[in-house]
Amino acid sequence: MAQQQMIVVKIGGSTLGAHDTTLEDLVALQRQGTVVIVVHGGGAVITEWLKKQGVPTRFVRGLRITDGESLQVVTAVLAGLVNKDLVAGLQALGGRAVGISGIDGGLIQGRVQDPELGYVGEVTSFEPGPLPALLAAGYIPVVSTLGFNPDAVGGEGPLTLNFNADTVAGELAAAMNADRLIFLTDVPGVQDGTGTTMARLTADEARALVERGTASGGMIPKLEACLRGAGAGVESWIVDGRTEHMLLTALTPTPVGTRVG
Repeated sequence: MAQQQMIVVKIGGSTLGAHDTTLEDLVALQRQGTVVIVVHGGGAVITEWLKKQGVPTRFVRGLRITDGESLQVVTAVLAGLVNKDLVAGLQALGGRAVGISGIDGGLIQGRVQDPELGYVGEVTSFEPGPLPALLAAGYIPVVSTLGFNPDAVGGEGPLTLNFNADTVAGELAAAMNADRLIFLTDVPGVQDGTGTTMARLTADEARALVERGTASGGMIPKLEACLRGAGAGVESWIVDGRTEHMLLTALTPTPVGTRVG
């Protein structure tokens, strides 16, 4: 009997809406016997709810500052609203899914990355915890990227930290020895300095794009996550999640987008 393929899918803000086919693709893969783990962010929804609560959104070098007040909203939105909407959507299509956060089972542990950013975490350890049991029972784990802060035990600061979802996806794919890591984004792939989408990037080429500043903003943690995955033998792809059934396309012999590593 052939070994089941395991993929880790990072869903970004562009693929959180009901208008796309990502959830359909995930259910189709589950029915085909592919082992799937979903990691999701929710930056746009967080910003919307911070505004509703009258909590100002502040950024440093393009990164959101997460103070005590905004951490409460981040926790409620990521582990609650966004996570459960995704799980409900998968189940409505006939899939089997369970939503968890990185706090559950000590899945994601870390420390404060930069005091200037507040309670944003840097991953220090990743424990598969409940994932093998959920996968063995036939569920798609849907992971929100909150994590546990052991440094706060008996000390100062919150026990919960907010982690970058791209980074978590790379760590998870490496820790679980996944076959593929797929980022569903709102761009066709990784672009060079002329705006041309590159079909393949070696690890050295990906690092050079970051160092030269050609890759910027949210593409940087995606490339770094792909490199983390590639170092563990994971095939990594950055593809356009706005295209219908792109997730299924990314798993064909002729995917479109950018392969990294």
